[in-house]
Amino acid sequence: MCQYSSEDGFANDWHLAHLGSRAQGGAGLVTLEAAAVLPEGRISPADLGVWQDEHIPNLRRIAEFIHTQGSRAGMQLAHAGRKASTATPFDAGRVLVTPAEGGWQPFAPTAIAFAPDYAMPAELNSSGIQAVIEGFRHAARRTLEAGFDFIEIHAAHGYLLHEFLSPLANRRTDAYGGSLDNRIRLVLEVVDGVRREWPEGLPLFVRISATDWAEGGWNPDESVHLAHRLREHGVDLVDVSSGGLVPDAKVPVAPGYQVGFASRIRREAGIATAAVGLITEPAQANAIIADGEADLVLLARAMLRDPYWPVHAAVALGEQASWPKQYLRAAPPGSTTRSPVAHV
Repeated sequence: MCQYSSEDGFANDWHLAHLGSRAQGGAGLVTLEAAAVLPEGRISPADLGVWQDEHIPNLRRIAEFIHTQGSRAGMQLAHAGRKASTATPFDAGRVLVTPAEGGWQPFAPTAIAFAPDYAMPAELNSSGIQAVIEGFRHAARRTLEAGFDFIEIHAAHGYLLHEFLSPLANRRTDAYGGSLDNRIRLVLEVVDGVRREWPEGLPLFVRISATDWAEGGWNPDESVHLAHRLREHGVDLVDVSSGGLVPDAKVPVAPGYQVGFASRIRREAGIATAAVGLITEPAQANAIIADGEADLVLLARAMLRDPYWPVHAAVALGEQASWPKQYLRAAPPGSTTRSPVAHV
């Protein structure tokens, strides 16, 4: 979950405390918020970044602490595309950030604004597309240098890579637009660029929106096709979300409403998936894995509300809970402490 608490993309003590508490709470994987691979790829001026080597030391400090709590650390690499240069959620009542306030020109596959109150993006030319690919590649190198264990490429929720996937945002007539294979080209080239820097033995995830929930948009059939291709290009897991591309999408929100997409992609594309979206109860999360609908359950808002959701879930399911040794005296009977993990 984006924290909108950075200055010039740097992680700080807020990120250490925020992410460290989730590792203390027993999360197996702790994934950092969307980190911009280029400064113009930020959603807001307060976004986390990984576009320069100077970001590495602060990120390394976070990864190292996550490891001391027995968890693995992941980085989500992102480019906001036409949803960039916006105010933070804390600035209620407005969207745009003016140049005087540190705003910038957003970029997209086609010059179509996300909504009337968003900036009109400039269409990426061929050199701009190559800069995006290189931005992701170098961000992967920095992530490795910072000691992280896995990467997730963000190609969902209406951000740049998702914009290229969907005909609602991509009206190009070159090699990156039109046919399905053209529209998925940039995502695959980004994956290839990241894999040039990211070792084969470390996991690579891609987050997608399985559907735009809008007529004429990206759809579940195309998501299955993309997942097939991602597997061929060295992706280990698809994190299956939905929506975010257009503001007027009709989303049938309900507990576990996206799990079926993860299940279908897992079954038909033969790739591991993660389920997300209104998964809030331990029994619900456990059933998704036990029934073979997904390989992982990833939690966001549930763990904003309760950083110790995993240990509380273990108790609720009758399993042995693992606590930091400093808290063991207050843990339920039969609880254990956990050991740190080494970066691999």
